[in-house]
Parts: sequence; structure tokens; C-alpha cells
Amino acid sequence: MNNFSKEVMAVGEMASGAKLTVPVYSFKQEGTSAPNVYIQANMHGAEVQGNAVIFQLLELLKHCQLRSNITLVPYANPVACNHKNGEYTLGRFDPITGVNWNRMYHFDQSIIQPFAEKNIDASEAEIKSQFEQLLITQVEQKLDHNIWGLTTGQRIAYQLQRLAHQADIVLDLHTGPISSKHLYCPEYAQASAKHFNIEHTLLIPNDFDGAMDEATFCPWWSLQQSFQGLGRNFVMGEGAFAKESFTVELGSQEQIDLEVAKQDAQSLLTYLQSKGVISGEEYQPETMTRYACYLKDYKALYSPMGGMVDYLAEFGQPLSAGEPLARILRMDNYGDGEALHYVSLEQEVIPILHFASASVNQGTELYKVFCNYFEL
Repeated sequence: MNNFSKEVMAVGEMASGAKLTVPVYSFKQEGTSAPNVYIQANMHGAEVQGNAVIFQLLELLKHCQLRSNITLVPYANPVACNHKNGEYTLGRFDPITGVNWNRMYHFDQSIIQPFAEKNIDASEAEIKSQFEQLLITQVEQKLDHNIWGLTTGQRIAYQLQRLAHQADIVLDLHTGPISSKHLYCPEYAQASAKHFNIEHTLLIPNDFDGAMDEATFCPWWSLQQSFQGLGRNFVMGEGAFAKESFTVELGSQEQIDLEVAKQDAQSLLTYLQSKGVISGEEYQPETMTRYACYLKDYKALYSPMGGMVDYLAEFGQPLSAGEPLARILRMDNYGDGEALHYVSLEQEVIPILHFASASVNQGTELYKVFCNYFEL
């Protein structure tokens, strides 16, 4: 029987004194050795499909035989979730600081080498336990002993990160503006991408740039590299270093689809079953052509002019060089110039997402595309 619980975590206070709270759902197992899991959604306010996926996960997990602890956090950022302007949710950036909500997590590179030197002869179990505790303690010190205080976003991010550091697998659920499904995967974990029912994978460097996935896998990657430099070799993804984190892009923002969310939940369970978190063989990867590209080859196309855009390129399908991605309507030119302007590229690409509005200024990001892609 899965031991299920719900808690409400206070992550901040509004000017009125009202608490900002986040629901935390947990399945706890006793004496398990499978990887523990942390899943969150809605760090960006408009990216709401992940909440529906967590709902479907909760429904499905009730019927699974679990072999580890799973923590699920919808509505991870209540400030962003409630940041509305008319019918639009503007919660991608902290409105006070202007910083991306998903770039406020903590990683201190300076702790890595001293830890490796101190624990060069420690067992893998000791390394795992002590390094996890060090990461948690660092975040707790940020929360509780920072005399200069924290921004609203940092306080939220650190409390989420404290939960995530207790897990071996971290899944951060997001969406794009108007987008296909795709996966951000660290380069060292490329083999795991085949266990998600997601056709497109972005392979990101094993480096820290402020996001949740990086904040949870980069410390372990850096530690593995430090041990290697000291002559002790560990394999990232195995033993004490069996740590994987992904950003899962679930499609387009500002909408939910519960039926699609169930498919997305099953995709995540397929991956989790491959890692031994769930017993049985119910969830198996779908047969599909999976494409990948490296982050350096994930390019943005910016609008060459202002106007009204008719987005033409189909998501997820290779687009030949010279084929139009979009056409831009310029009614101000009608009668004495060209009213329609086609936008294309000189190389084959796979379109992944595009801007949410048809109305664009010159320099607006129109599309993001895979270049130099390959099959996984």
C-alpha cells in the first residue's frame, strides 16, 4: 500500500501578510533502494499543463507498485501563477527584479573540490549521504541565515530546491509559447531520453546556468569530475552518482488538456519504470523516431520585420532548406509594395516552437528550431 500524504508549504508572504503556499504531495515507501523522485510544475506562471500532468500522475500512481519515494509539487510558484494582465499570465519573470523565475536556484562550485579531497577514500554510500546533506544544508543556510535577505524568487526557488536535493531523479515540467513537446536532457544522460515518449530532445551541457535541472545534476557531475581528477573514477548515472534531472516541455502555455496530460503522465511513468521506481512492465516506450540536437544547435529565428505573422511550418517535422517557416502580412505596403513576405532558412531544420502572437515587432523571436539534428 502506498503511503500517501499532502502538506502545504509556505514559501513567502504578500504585502498584506497573507501566506504564499504550495501543495506538496508525497508517496513514501519504507526500506527502498530505488531512486527517489521529485516532480514540480508551473514555475513559470503561464506554463500550466504540468499541473494537469501531476493530477494524472497522482491518479495513476495510486494503482502502481512503487519502490521509492515520490514527491510532486504543482503550482510551484504561486506568485507567477497569479500574475495576470487581462486574459494573459505574465509569470515568466519576477516582476520586481526582471529575473527569469527558473534562473534563481543555487549552486556553489567552491564546495566540490574540498569535499572530494576530504572523502577520497569514503564509500559510495557515505559519499552519497554526506554530499546530499551538504547540498541541503547549503540551501537551508541560504534560507535561514542570510543577513542580507532573499528576493521573493530566491526564497521560493530555494525551498523547492531543498525538496529536490532529497531526490535522485528530478523532473521540472514546463511548456513553451506555442510549442511541440521536447526534453532538455544533460549530455551524460542521453541514453535515458529514449525512455520518454517525446520525439525531440535537446542535449544540454553538464554545466550550471541557474535552472532547476542544472541545480540538481551539476553538483554531482562536478563532484564526479573532481574525484576523477584525484584518481578515483565514478560513472555518472551509476551507484552514488545515479542522479538525473530533466526539464520536460509539455507543449503550449496558457492551456491544459487532461486527456493529453494522461498521455504525458504515462510517458513520465515509462521513464520512471525504466529506472526501477515502479514495479512491472506496464509502461513501455512507444516506437517513434526520436530526434536530438545539441543546445549550441538550437537556434532562434528573429523576425526580419514587423507585421502580422502567419506561422506555416509544422512542428517536429524536418523542413527543407528554402521552405517557408512563416509569411508576414504588411497591409501598410498594399497597393504600392509587397504585402506578403515569406521567411525561410538556407538549411534544413526541425521547428520546435514559435511566438505566441501573430503581431510581432522587428526582432521578435519567431521560431526556435533544431539545426544539425540527428536520430537518437
